[in-house]
Amino acid sequence: MSGRGVFGFVPCGAIAMKEHDTVVLAVDLPQHQLRAGDVGTVVHVHRGGEAYEVEFAALDGETLAVVTVPAADARAVREREIVHARAFSGGRG
Repeated sequence: MSGRGVFGFVPCGAIAMKEHDTVVLAVDLPQHQLRAGDVGTVVHVHRGGEAYEVEFAALDGETLAVVTVPAADARAVREREIVHARAFSGGRG
């Protein structure tokens, strides 16, 4: 499978993530109330993929956080993964 998969997910094995790709956080970011496994969208690529600006949103579309994430701390969505909902404990805006 090449290119984007269902819902814009990047298949496992893709070399670099691009803007609008769906990514999975690989580490906890407690300062932003984000946990490993949270799903976000790349909104900007820094320095050819050294880091990504990632938007994390609630299922109702509200932006919860926009965070610069080093490439090592985010990964592409893998085949047959399922999204899990949880309550976000962070403040608004």
